[in-house]
Amino acid sequence: MPDRRIHRGPHPEDGGLFAGERLPVIREAAADLVWLLSRGYPPKSSLKLVGDRFELAARQRAAVARSVCSDQVRDRRRAACVDPEEVKGREIWIDGYNLLTTVEAALAGAVVLVGREGAMRDMASMHGSFRKVTETRPALECIGRTLAGLRPAGCRWFLDQPVSNSGRLKQMILGVAGQQGWPWSVDLVADPDPILAASSEIVATADSAVLDRCQAWVNLARRVVEACVPSAWIIDLTRQGD
Repeated sequence: MPDRRIHRGPHPEDGGLFAGERLPVIREAAADLVWLLSRGYPPKSSLKLVGDRFELAARQRAAVARSVCSDQVRDRRRAACVDPEEVKGREIWIDGYNLLTTVEAALAGAVVLVGREGAMRDMASMHGSFRKVTETRPALECIGRTLAGLRPAGCRWFLDQPVSNSGRLKQMILGVAGQQGWPWSVDLVADPDPILAASSEIVATADSAVLDRCQAWVNLARRVVEACVPSAWIIDLTRQGD
């Protein structure tokens, strides 16, 4: 079935699944998963054990998995996180889809999760195709204004070339940057993750695989969301026991 969405909005069931009265149980499940991961238990079986024990729905389990990590991983990620003010005068490399979809989701009223290391993540996932939605251009403009305030020397965006419509998104990003005079470039690559993970530049991402390997990262999605979308639906499942 073709993707006809015009918004990056919330899943129809999220209002019930993440209602205020549901959050204490989900947070307790998250705390139990942290305990297991911090003691070396495998993530997949640990998530199933916790999810079954607390009778979590699939999207609740996904939210827990995207929110937590072990104590050791949390500490390593926090140590590599730089203050946004440190971006001034330096180049920043951006995990394009990772950043953009999170800001789009926040603008559209979808759930945005806060991880243990402080990064913000949406609950969407790319499945080989990107579709421009109503929030795409406003999200790029929010990102651009936030970056302009940080005054980096340049911003290099990386997009997954195998994802369809990446070429169109590249032209949109360059168009928005050109209108505003922002020093942006866009690379289409087979897989941004290993490039970003090996970079000596500051990386803007919330991708766990990159955060666990990169030298330095900046919590740009959180900075953008907090500055531009004060009404965002932000859920922090990590507060209990952290």
